[in-house]
Amino acid sequence: MNKSTLNSVQPQASKDNGDGKSAAPKRSLTPRRRAREYALQGVYQSLVVRRAGSLPNSAAIAKQLAEDPAFKRCQLDLFNGIFQGVLDRTDELEAIITPALDRPINELSPVEHAALLIGTYELAADLSVPYKVAINEAVELAKTFGGTDGHKYVNGVLDLLAQKLRAAETQAG
Repeated sequence: MNKSTLNSVQPQASKDNGDGKSAAPKRSLTPRRRAREYALQGVYQSLVVRRAGSLPNSAAIAKQLAEDPAFKRCQLDLFNGIFQGVLDRTDELEAIITPALDRPINELSPVEHAALLIGTYELAADLSVPYKVAINEAVELAKTFGGTDGHKYVNGVLDLLAQKLRAAETQAG
């Protein structure tokens, strides 16, 4: 993402509640959350490039993301696993997601699409991440970078998918 694209995907500004103080708390990013946020930005870039009819260059995207000074504070192995895992399995992940959607996948916003891909990847391929954590992290990504109610859609779709992909875990509570 170039700087202007990156700025357009920054967290929404917090609202002033009238007393000059911000209504939203400051975000404290753990290395794992930061890794997922960079993965989302990379997957987002890849989706935008694909929708424009080109082939995304994952190495170039990862290199560009790594140029951000804050990138060094992310958990690199998690970023690499999610980013490369999603890009390597996009078609498979989209085939899993599509039956749970109420519209064609190409009509999703790229942010919600990317959050769903990341959440589905973690549900399907990384059993070390509890299903509730996978869903929550994807929902938080959609809240931070997506449209007003996009996170609710991501939550609903991933809840459905978790029941199929992690049936034993969801039934256990």
